[in-house]
Amino acid sequence: MSDSTLPRWTSFADLPRAHGGLLGTGRQRAEPEDFQVTEVLGFEPDGEGDHWLLWVRKTGANTEWVARRLAATAGVPVSTVGYAGLKDRWAVTEQWFSLPRPRAGDAEPDWGPLAEQGIEVLEVHAHRRKLRRGTLAGNRFRIRLRECRPDPVALDVRLASIRAHGVPNYFGEQRFGHADGNLHRAHELLTGAAKRVPRHQRGLWLSAVRAQIFNELLAERVHRGDWERLRPGDCPQLAGSHSFFLAEVIDEALRKRAARFDLHPSGPLWGRGEPPSRLEIQALEQAVAAGLSPWPERLAEQGLEQERRSLRLTVADLQGELADGCLVLEFGLSSGAYATSVLREIIDTFEQGQRQDGFNG
Repeated sequence: MSDSTLPRWTSFADLPRAHGGLLGTGRQRAEPEDFQVTEVLGFEPDGEGDHWLLWVRKTGANTEWVARRLAATAGVPVSTVGYAGLKDRWAVTEQWFSLPRPRAGDAEPDWGPLAEQGIEVLEVHAHRRKLRRGTLAGNRFRIRLRECRPDPVALDVRLASIRAHGVPNYFGEQRFGHADGNLHRAHELLTGAAKRVPRHQRGLWLSAVRAQIFNELLAERVHRGDWERLRPGDCPQLAGSHSFFLAEVIDEALRKRAARFDLHPSGPLWGRGEPPSRLEIQALEQAVAAGLSPWPERLAEQGLEQERRSLRLTVADLQGELADGCLVLEFGLSSGAYATSVLREIIDTFEQGQRQDGFNG
């Protein structure tokens, strides 16, 4: 295969599922209220400092657009506005933003008129620092699927299985863009066909390639049936952390920690050098990556380092209720996870216009 040949990859819709066949179909996002997300910041506002933390409810608006409207209202550059994660547009979401506070004696801006644009400022707190991307514990979801009538007994069994085992921690389809466009553009970038790419676009496309390599490896582990089990040579990752360690021998203590979700098997976010796994697991990861050549080699040339991501996603407080032809699901996810990875293990969802959302940033 030459460097210019486009690798063959597995689309998100075709990735294997861990919990069996789907229980039916359901229409999502008929209204923004059908997809509700509440950010869990993980810390409290300082109560003093040179910034504000704004608790904002937005409806039918994306995070970057809201940041621009807040900046315009406060009279500050949009580059000074901070937020922890990107949230869905076609949804009702509550999240935190930070802005620099005005000089002493200046009045707080009037946020009220923003409500006409779907932006409600619910709380304002003083804070010491700008809010940075990734400084987020997770999100709570409440998702209504319409025209959805799964068998109640089968639904209870499926939800219990997900609570007990989690779900494969796939990167969601929105990471790859419409019709996997980010992967096509990344291939042009990595093979030299794309020139003078803006830094933001470059990062977006490279992250899509890393995500696809990860998804392909996770899919192989799902096929093998060991996506949630530690294997010799694995790199167990600590729950709620990016920290991991090499485990060439899996003893009973490690098995028990994995069973209670204290540790998770991890997979590669590709970069320079060999993955830190060993034995059969490293061989598997290298073989999967080689199947997507020349992407792994080119990612290394871009200066990216080997990192790890949990193969298993814990779904907190998962509940489901059937009423009036709708299924309402409520659950919590950690930062960096995708609600679509949960939904795809239960229901085959569809929506008018096929909006590509669901990221828990």
